[in-house]
Amino acid sequence: MKVFTKIVEIQEHIRQLKRAGKQIGFVPTMGYLHAGHLSLIEAAVKENDLVVVSIFVNPKQFGPREDFAEYPRDLERDLDLISQAGGEIVFIPETAEIYPENFQSYVEVREITANLCGAKRPGHFLGVATVVNKLFNIIKPDKAYFGQKDAQQCQVIKRMVLDLNMDVEIIICPIVREADGLALSSRNVYLNQEERKQATVLSQALFKAQELIRDGERDSTTIKNIMEKMITQKPLAKIDYISIVDETTLQDVQHLNQNILIALAVKFGNTRLIDNIILEVL
Repeated sequence: MKVFTKIVEIQEHIRQLKRAGKQIGFVPTMGYLHAGHLSLIEAAVKENDLVVVSIFVNPKQFGPREDFAEYPRDLERDLDLISQAGGEIVFIPETAEIYPENFQSYVEVREITANLCGAKRPGHFLGVATVVNKLFNIIKPDKAYFGQKDAQQCQVIKRMVLDLNMDVEIIICPIVREADGLALSSRNVYLNQEERKQATVLSQALFKAQELIRDGERDSTTIKNIMEKMITQKPLAKIDYISIVDETTLQDVQHLNQNILIALAVKFGNTRLIDNIILEVL
């Protein structure tokens, strides 16, 4: 496994691979890897000649009162896991390598960032789109892999790639969950024992919504009210949002008759967790 920290060095290596006709898969991460990340790497290994994994905790997507400084990091463990999953190239740049002094250029994806996490975390997706654009320019992957747990991020990246005519195929992989339903997240490590126990209500509320829709319920407000009642029964849960939106536009929908995304964000103590499901409603 080759590890690079400098842009010029990994670019030259990628150029050599491209000249040799190699297809490149790419998995961008912020490190502290879990089974969800590994599922992306394993999917990329199956579909490409070589897989590049980046580890970069992007300061541009954290707000001033968010957890950038405390975000969990364990590089040695990450490298072992990447190697075991089949990743062959790792890019670990310093912040100054990605954002040199007097950095001024950003990528803004507008309408689909106005709702959900975009409304709650101003500037977050400006940072996401900018760093992913930079990483695509550096790595020049044929395919890039993202997890469905970050559903709005997936749509933002797909929109950016379409709008800016980027020559990369975006692959969205399913959410990986613990046995009790909790979606895997690097931030789960922040939860204490009781918070972790109560956090299972997130997937329970989503699966309840799925059951209601399968039984014929089509009113968004009714479904959200039932989900809210379930979640607020947990004393440590503080709801940030519960939304039912069109899967593609991410606009709120009232009567369900299309592909929808049911997404939520809930805090347990200082830890903000997100989860979602996508459903086809006929």
